[in-house]
Amino acid sequence: MTLARPIDSQPAVARRSPNWKWISIAIATIGILGLFGANAHLVYVALRSQPECVAHTKATDGSGSAYSAAKSAC
Repeated sequence: MTLARPIDSQPAVARRSPNWKWISIAIATIGILGLFGANAHLVYVALRSQPECVAHTKATDGSGSAYSAAKSAC
């Protein structure tokens, strides 16, 4: 009785290497869909959260803060 298999026979269980082309395409697709989803969410939040009109005080003597609205939208 021999325990070694003959050279010309196939192994009992053939190991298949993963198909890296399809794995990389799947990862890229998931990443691109994630980017589209994140951008869609940002646009949705920007459109849904319009702030109400806020009154701005304008200091004419120059004592106001360095940053203020150039022109009130109200």
